[in-house]
Amino acid sequence: MVTTYAGAASASLTDLWDRVFGTQTAPEAWLVAVTGLVSLAAVMPNFLWRLTRNAVTIAHEGGHGLVALLTGRRLQGIRLHSDTSGLTVSRGRPSGIGMVLTAAAGYTAAPLLGLGGAWLLAAHHITLLLWLATALLLALLVMVRNAYGVLTVTVTGAAFLLVSWLTGPAVQSVFAYTAVWFMLLGGVRPVFELQSKRRYGGAPDSDADQLAGLTHVPAAIWLFFFHAVSICSLIGGGRWLLGL
Repeated sequence: MVTTYAGAASASLTDLWDRVFGTQTAPEAWLVAVTGLVSLAAVMPNFLWRLTRNAVTIAHEGGHGLVALLTGRRLQGIRLHSDTSGLTVSRGRPSGIGMVLTAAAGYTAAPLLGLGGAWLLAAHHITLLLWLATALLLALLVMVRNAYGVLTVTVTGAAFLLVSWLTGPAVQSVFAYTAVWFMLLGGVRPVFELQSKRRYGGAPDSDADQLAGLTHVPAAIWLFFFHAVSICSLIGGGRWLLGL
């Protein structure tokens, strides 16, 4: 009986491994294009963007937090607000490469996540993408320090978890492709919004301005860098998703 239980456990682990790290069939090209159009529709209209931008803010602040940890800074906490703004607080040297990388990680996080997701989907790792996204959101949840932030991260993580566990391959692929398209497309708009605000004297403490103070490189150059990362990620990720 012990051997039977051990064999069943081993089989379950093998099945789980195959499920997560195995490959799944990609949707047809027309469906991939439709998921891209759905994501574009979630980004372009202002009335929808005020809601969907929360997901980009999660990626933005998560990018700050992850790079802060990777560069040896002490992450104090992350706050996500209902106006889709956010704040990540870390401790460490107030200057230096660690601080520069941390400040630069916000506006580049969503497009780079989208690019990485597109690479996984091009390799047909749909389930792996869903599980990785769930794990990242769970890790982020531990560091969130306000109620609205906990709510938005929990709802987003629950969506990924429920889709990965309770739905079939067709629904999972549509959800995964839509999420990746959204990160790629949603990563472009905030940089243009920041540029517009700065043109009229707004956002004086933006990431670009903080980077200018840290590096003595003009904020306009950092804005160009953010644009380059987001647009190049969209082009590259889009080509992977469409199989071009």
